[in-house]
Order: sequence, then C-alpha cells, then structure tokens
Amino acid sequence: MLREAEKFPSYMYKTYSLRKIKDAFKEHKAETDPEKIKDFISYAKSNLEIIKRQVVIGELYREPETILENHLRLIKPSQ
Repeated sequence: MLREAEKFPSYMYKTYSLRKIKDAFKEHKAETDPEKIKDFISYAKSNLEIIKRQVVIGELYREPETILENHLRLIKPSQ
C-alpha cells in the first residue's frame, strides 16, 4: 500500500494516504485475533485497489503543481 501511495502525483493526496496507512498499521500492530487480522487484510486489499484506481485518475487529470511540490521536486534529485 505504501509503495502504491507513493505514486500519487499530488503531494497532498500522497502525504495524506501515507500517513493514514502508517497510522492504521500502527494502531492494529498488536492484534492477535486471527479473525480480526483476516478482516484487516481483506480491508487493506480493497483499499489497495482503491489507491491504484485513484493514482490512475490522478495521472489522467493531473493538476498544476503547487509551490510546495515544485520546491520539493527541485530539492529532491530525480530518481
């Protein structure tokens, strides 16, 4: 999920989704009930598909870069 969320072209969508994913995993990391874990995995898989679709939509209807995105692009070496 993190790898796919990194593909968001919009800085705001990218940081929001990364933060939500990390928070959800931290919140449930101590879970031991196999049934709940199975439910969490199922929920994560469905969310992964949503993220993939949203990344494609974001690439199709790309918005102009914000000042922050432009600044980050100039600082961060291209990969």
